[in-house]
Amino acid sequence: QVHLVESGGGSVEAGGSLRLSCAASEYTFSSGSMAWFRQSPGNVREGVAAMTYYGSTFYADSVKGRFTISKDNAQNMLYLQMNTLKPEDTAMYYCATGFRGDAARGGARLDPAYAYWGQGTQVIVSS
Repeated sequence: QVHLVESGGGSVEAGGSLRLSCAASEYTFSSGSMAWFRQSPGNVREGVAAMTYYGSTFYADSVKGRFTISKDNAQNMLYLQMNTLKPEDTAMYYCATGFRGDAARGGARLDPAYAYWGQGTQVIVSS
């Protein structure tokens, strides 16, 4: 049973930073792609950042240059460093692993085609 637990969310003013963490149990991040998604009320779940097994990264256009995804395989941890936060970044953030999408298309890692999801951590950015 894969169990993902996100942490690090909170409230911050626009321009501030947060670092989200995702801990995994009984699963090795090094075995495949992993990603961060976000969802705000009334909106679909949006892929924010993803990383392949080989370390290639993909970002939504809205966060490029501001967010950085990273992982620690030894600790089974996934991170999302979020800088220069904007009010529109306000959402519930989820980590995901167990990619089931089109592996030949790199950008597919930002589609919600993952088998395992955490419960989410809330990020609120005030103006």
